[in-house]
Amino acid sequence: MSLNQHAIEKLQIVSGFLPVDMHTAAPSSDYVSLKNYGRCAIVFFKAIGTNGEDPTITLSQASDVSGTGKKALNFSRIDKKQAATNLLSTGTFTTSTSGVPATHDSFATANSWTNTDLAEQAAIVVIDVKAEDLDVANGFDCVIAEIGDVGTNAQLGCILYLLHEPREQSGTLPSAIVD
Repeated sequence: MSLNQHAIEKLQIVSGFLPVDMHTAAPSSDYVSLKNYGRCAIVFFKAIGTNGEDPTITLSQASDVSGTGKKALNFSRIDKKQAATNLLSTGTFTTSTSGVPATHDSFATANSWTNTDLAEQAAIVVIDVKAEDLDVANGFDCVIAEIGDVGTNAQLGCILYLLHEPREQSGTLPSAIVD
């Protein structure tokens, strides 16, 4: 692998869900396949909403991009930038783990995370999943990140999947939305 590669030659970007007002209903997200990638960074980017309507991120895995055999995908670390007005002066990420959660963070179940101040703050949340974290022995190679309905007030958000560590290098990386 060349160090002087264009970003798109080493990173596949897929929309989980487009920017949407998350209070209208739970946004519908897509599955991505890690069949051709070693890792997937799931990026949740959101605007300021209303106190008490905190988004919860839940990860699941499946054996194909249509969701066959969907089951929990456990994770224990998130990295976040979070600020009350905007993220312009938030330069570094804060790491939070299930063993040492950051202030207001909750890993309520092994496959979900939330923060009790998340609704009223702007945020970028990153969960990096390794392909080997999936139940590979039973044919699981697809991931989905989902956000439940956040409540009754406007709150914009989106999810991007950044698939990296391609298994084969080429000028055009393989799709992550097909099996």
